[in-house]
Amino acid sequence: QVQLVESGGGLVQPGGSLRLSCAASSTFFRIYDMGWYRQAPGKQRELVALITSGGTTNYRDSVKGRFTISRDNAKNTVYLQMNSLKPEDTAVYYCNSVGYWGRGTQVTVSS
Repeated sequence: QVQLVESGGGLVQPGGSLRLSCAASSTFFRIYDMGWYRQAPGKQRELVALITSGGTTNYRDSVKGRFTISRDNAKNTVYLQMNSLKPEDTAVYYCNSVGYWGRGTQVTVSS
């Protein structure tokens, strides 16, 4: 029903920025809430940010003020702008919508 493909990950220095993209293949994209999650080695997958179909956003405390989630319904795409990155942000980042997951994109923050 929903296919998701993440991109934009990579290696970045502490304090740097990355923008992740999640392209969705769904005729109902505009209706769905979208979320970014991440999973670091040996840790549970955790919610990073959410954006509803109406544009309401929510963030976990550790990324507030640094990350921004947005969506472009015309492109069926959700973004995660990540600024002031820290080593603790290192993880595989996943896009999720109505219980469907992408394959993930690796973000590594290291000097």
